[in-house]
Amino acid sequence: MTDAVAAAPGGLGPFERWLSLWVALAIAAGLILGALAPGLFAALAAFEVASVNLAVAVLIWAMVYPMMVAVDFAAIAEVGRKPKGVVVTLVVNWLVKPFTMAALGVLFFEHVFAGFIPPEDAQAYLAGVILLGAAPCTAMVFVWSQLTRGDPAYTLVQVSVNDVIMVFAFAPIVALLLGLTDIVVPWETLLLSVLLYIVIPLIAGALTRGRLMRSGGPMAVEAFGARLKPVTVAALLGTVVLLFGFQGGVILERPAVIAMIATPLVLQSYLIFALAYAAAWLWRLPFSIAAPCALIGTSNFFELAVAVAISLFGLGSGAALATVVGVLVEVPVMLSLVAFANRTKHWFP
Repeated sequence: MTDAVAAAPGGLGPFERWLSLWVALAIAAGLILGALAPGLFAALAAFEVASVNLAVAVLIWAMVYPMMVAVDFAAIAEVGRKPKGVVVTLVVNWLVKPFTMAALGVLFFEHVFAGFIPPEDAQAYLAGVILLGAAPCTAMVFVWSQLTRGDPAYTLVQVSVNDVIMVFAFAPIVALLLGLTDIVVPWETLLLSVLLYIVIPLIAGALTRGRLMRSGGPMAVEAFGARLKPVTVAALLGTVVLLFGFQGGVILERPAVIAMIATPLVLQSYLIFALAYAAAWLWRLPFSIAAPCALIGTSNFFELAVAVAISLFGLGSGAALATVVGVLVEVPVMLSLVAFANRTKHWFP
């Protein structure tokens, strides 16, 4: 969502610190506008090409492109020097997290909450949390790393490697898990979403970064990210307003659905952090690597999850709603984990 430089040197900037508040206000605005101007939202919903809503695509691009500029492919060459932290991150992100998220989704939406959620809604919410589970964090991890005094160079290596793997692993894992839950997977739309929201932004970010490095070095990259920060903020909140404008009727009738969606997401966050943090402790990683290593898997690349949910299932779908609930709960959960990590750093060498 924002580069590390977007935060104040001492920690979170005002937007990041109060992200849940801003998202809650955007949710309220979406509900109100959806009730007052249903025709406008209907027109926006129809503004799509090849199952891609163009209004949302522009907003998602405004969020994803600046974070891709931060990816340094040259940093991948450093993996061989200290591979343990990257190994823990990749194992948790790609071999554990998507599957535990799917399992928790099935447990809660098809069993624990089965008496409160219609079956078709349960399947939609399950699809949304699967998309979140298969999209590990890219940008906000720089903020969490900074708050735990993590090694910034190593965090950049972890993020860069993670993004490259995401290009190839995201679509197959999502397709596998959606297939296991009997949700029909429109492969063409899924691959188009990966192309639009991962591959093209990553290439554009790499080209932009190369130009900036040639003209002004790392400082130029940082300045570019800072200039784009207001755009990314507006794009995120605009996406939330649109989503909740379409979901307004359902949410106002059944507000408890937000809490039900949040339950497996919160449990998943604490579970994944515990697994990665314990693995880092057992492998005797230094705290400056262990903390970001655990936090990168815990946080979600919710911008990608939102975009793919909209492309696959539509703006007014339960899947899109579930991904936006992920935005709402993420910051409070992550701040609690940052506090825990800082209190336990004496456990590590």
